[in-house]
Amino acid sequence: MAHNIINPAGLHDPVGFGYSHIATTDGELVFIAGQYASDGNGHVTSSDFTDQVERSLANLKTALAEVGLDFGHVVQLRTYIVEHDAAKLEIIGTLIGEIWGERPPTQTLLGVSALALPDMLFEVDAVAVRP
Repeated sequence: MAHNIINPAGLHDPVGFGYSHIATTDGELVFIAGQYASDGNGHVTSSDFTDQVERSLANLKTALAEVGLDFGHVVQLRTYIVEHDAAKLEIIGTLIGEIWGERPPTQTLLGVSALALPDMLFEVDAVAVRP
């Protein structure tokens, strides 16, 4: 299956970290790599968990927009949470609800001991479907 790799100008350059932001196929599927609370240089923008989730989802929105999609096209999320607990689950549930309402995409949530950078507390990747 043919595919295309895209790294939007609105997100940090991920190549030095060993990955790309978006892979599109010649079919309907679009794969968005893990988005975290990164600024334009790949640095974590906040130490607050809620802020990190909000920024990660904003970066996901930027990636989707790059290929002409939005949150409504997302069919699957995978979320990674450092030191997962009920309070963090509630934060994620609230923010996901604000975006997707009563029809959130499928989601796998993984509690992890650490992520790629020491300050990262949250990361989300996605699969979207083109209309």
